[in-house]
Amino acid sequence: MPRAQTPEPSPVSHFRRDDDPAWHWLESRDDPQVKAFLRAANRQSDGFFAPLKPLEDALYDGHLARRELAVTGLPTTLSHYRYWSETAADADYPRWWRQACHADADVGPELILDLQARAADHAFLELGDMALSPDEGWLAWTEDVSGNEFFDLYLKQLPDGEPRRLRRRLGPELLWAEDNRTLLFTRYDATQRPASVWRLCVESDRCAKLFEEPDVEFWVGVGKTRSRQWLVIETASKDTAECHLIPAAEPERAPRCVRPRESGIEYGIDHRGDTFYVLHNRDAAHFRLDTAPVSAPDQWQPLVGHREDVTLEGVDAFAWGLMLTERDHHEAQVYLRAIELTPGTDTSAAADVPGYRLPLPEAPCSLALGDTPDFHARRLRLREESFTLPVRWVEHDLDSGEQRLLKRQTLHGDLQPAQLTCRRLWAKGHDGERIPVSVVARADLLGQTPMPTLLYGYGAYGEVLDPWFSVARLELLARGVAFAVAHVRGGGDRGEPWYLAGKLEHKENSFRDFLAARHALVNSGLAAPERIAAYGASAGGLLVGASLNLEPTAFCAAVLDVPFVDVLRTMENPDLPLTTAEYTEWGNPEDPAARRRIRNYSPLDNLTPQPYPSVLLQGSWHDSRVPYWEPAKLYARMTELDSARGPVLLRTDMAAGHGGASGRFKAWRDNARQDAFLLWALGVAEPQVSPGEPQQEAE
Repeated sequence: MPRAQTPEPSPVSHFRRDDDPAWHWLESRDDPQVKAFLRAANRQSDGFFAPLKPLEDALYDGHLARRELAVTGLPTTLSHYRYWSETAADADYPRWWRQACHADADVGPELILDLQARAADHAFLELGDMALSPDEGWLAWTEDVSGNEFFDLYLKQLPDGEPRRLRRRLGPELLWAEDNRTLLFTRYDATQRPASVWRLCVESDRCAKLFEEPDVEFWVGVGKTRSRQWLVIETASKDTAECHLIPAAEPERAPRCVRPRESGIEYGIDHRGDTFYVLHNRDAAHFRLDTAPVSAPDQWQPLVGHREDVTLEGVDAFAWGLMLTERDHHEAQVYLRAIELTPGTDTSAAADVPGYRLPLPEAPCSLALGDTPDFHARRLRLREESFTLPVRWVEHDLDSGEQRLLKRQTLHGDLQPAQLTCRRLWAKGHDGERIPVSVVARADLLGQTPMPTLLYGYGAYGEVLDPWFSVARLELLARGVAFAVAHVRGGGDRGEPWYLAGKLEHKENSFRDFLAARHALVNSGLAAPERIAAYGASAGGLLVGASLNLEPTAFCAAVLDVPFVDVLRTMENPDLPLTTAEYTEWGNPEDPAARRRIRNYSPLDNLTPQPYPSVLLQGSWHDSRVPYWEPAKLYARMTELDSARGPVLLRTDMAAGHGGASGRFKAWRDNARQDAFLLWALGVAEPQVSPGEPQQEAE
């Protein structure tokens, strides 16, 4: 590792309070000393990064040079208009346009929403949701201008009406009923839990509550079937769900429960014709698909049965049949399976209807049904990408089986996808389980000699780390760094069983799997043992933080971004956002056994004077999911221990929320600074790559 920079003196000793060695006073947002402490920590990190500024600038400039900065989105056609977004080369935010489907050549497009202009007076802006009325005469949207995930609701008559703010401090979701007058939205309770659904008449501004969820572990959301026949109110905890239906053309009707909730039973619903399609895990740990008549939605009959080696993750209903999203446990790979339900198809009890999987562009990869709102569409839009394949959209013709490229991400510069390679390893877990590990690097380097490596992980909520392409990552790969992903238990990478094996009483599997992935990279000869850094964000910060406590010398550096590291204290405070909804993920500490488990892995509660690596902690002042004080307390207590092998740094963005900066240029600048830290810690200098030809976008 190169010689450490000499940062500004740490502010920790100056702000320490003898009566509060745990630094809980940092939770007092209104205490002026809190901001003073965070700004002092920012000045210290500024001092550290000052000598790295040329590297940061090179990373940022290189990132911009690889991108097509002026971006036009792929148009989506509705009944009357085509809609798309355009982001100018110098803009942070997009503009949204539309053009009549059968417009004359001299009729230009209409600007319907200009986010770049709306962001002019704000340091932060995030679009929550956009919703077009069925007749395409009204546009509603929600936006957050602070980063705390409280959204304001706006309405505009198209094409050029003045935006009106209708409501403040709502949830992000919006949904139009089919009467073109009624808008549904969600409201928070005191803990920022989406707890109720409201019906708003946009003509009279009259508002009425449609549904309220009293159970503090449940969140509510709204949706509409692709058939546009039914509005769906879903209320769900982490392991239990319940759906309620309203005819989309009669939004004044009271919601009707599909089937009352049963603890541990999750289900979701879609619709076509006279049938509902219910995806659920009742007597089916990996989920199965049932049907129910519209007249009796609680009467479920089998259609696609439970399979031991596949998890059913989603169902999309069309006039012609169904598209299933399913995950192969052995391959850790997602597939799309089309099922044609022509008249006469046998859907009797226990009959597994035929179907076929759509082809993959490569494996492993990400494959998803793209924006295809037409219920009768037989040409489907698919979204594909992998660690080496930039995002692209293709049209799949169900009748011919042919695929047509619609658009792909344009890349410029000295490192092209053809010069990259991806490899899948299988690490051996502490209990003998096989842990998938994905590795992407330059093809001319991987396997030639042990490489400096960045290991990424998340491992919670059943979230899947399917392969994704990153332009920013090319700056690391060009400089000879390998990027690896540990697909640990607690995520959903190998289906529902993989998730269940890494939550609650099994949570320690996630941390052990992450370390097993690190050791597999070394044992395979791909990674240099003294030059492996770790990265985790949010719940991934918990993963990395707990792993550092278990094996502090396994990594030369770690980045913990908005990290969930004060797990026990957070779970003991039901007044915080998310806490009560998280009991089924981590456990309720009122249960002594759950409290003991959480206490035994919570990163802040297990700090000891160990030789920790260099650490960069990043927080956000307006973060309502992981409060700024979690990384701040970890920084203070690690600094007091004074046992790390390198610097411990804290950066707090005073104008952002959980997702970081909202403008793309600031987000890219933040990423460049973070990568400069990683390259410094990995001892990596400038790239040595032979020039490549730009990849051109499809016409």
